[in-house]
Amino acid sequence: MTLALGRYLVYPFFGFAFATSITPGPNNIMLSASGVNYGFLKTMPHLLGIATGFFTLMLGIAFGLDALFQTNSLLHEILKYLGSAYLLYLAWKIATSKASSVEVNDKKITFLNAMLFQFFNPKVWGMSLTAMSSFTVQGSQYQLSAILIALSFVIIYLFCGSLWIVFGMAIRKVLKNEKTHNMFNIAMGILLALTVPMIIY
Repeated sequence: MTLALGRYLVYPFFGFAFATSITPGPNNIMLSASGVNYGFLKTMPHLLGIATGFFTLMLGIAFGLDALFQTNSLLHEILKYLGSAYLLYLAWKIATSKASSVEVNDKKITFLNAMLFQFFNPKVWGMSLTAMSSFTVQGSQYQLSAILIALSFVIIYLFCGSLWIVFGMAIRKVLKNEKTHNMFNIAMGILLALTVPMIIY
């Protein structure tokens, strides 16, 4: 079967994928904070959890998950508020992490936590819905194009998410004492909490 690669392996798709993956959002804020507190390798489960959840959600939307929410608005509302509550919990964890004890307390977000959070993340929903509605190939090639789009998007996000971790590690070098490190964690927690209106409204 010949797949019309030109439909999505072009500038519009990659431009959209890169722009939406590199810009600030709940995931990238948390990755940057984790980069500061734990470094690159210990943040990898978090990044891979995001990528796995993102890929699963994109395929779910491509193959009918969105239709479920359109016919059951109550389920959507429940998930929305659960996601908001969980995001505030994560913001609190980041804000209360102390520079002198992050390695001991080991409060970093796990692979499973990161994966499940994608189903509550409005930015990921928006990215997935737009990608699947705008760049898939209709007809007999739809399923294959949806899978390739999801894979391509996740690869791009892995690169962009890695940059946010590296950004956090770079900031760590200028946080020369415990006080400034703790202030950074508080600031990142506040920024993360401020993304909650994105979910509620």
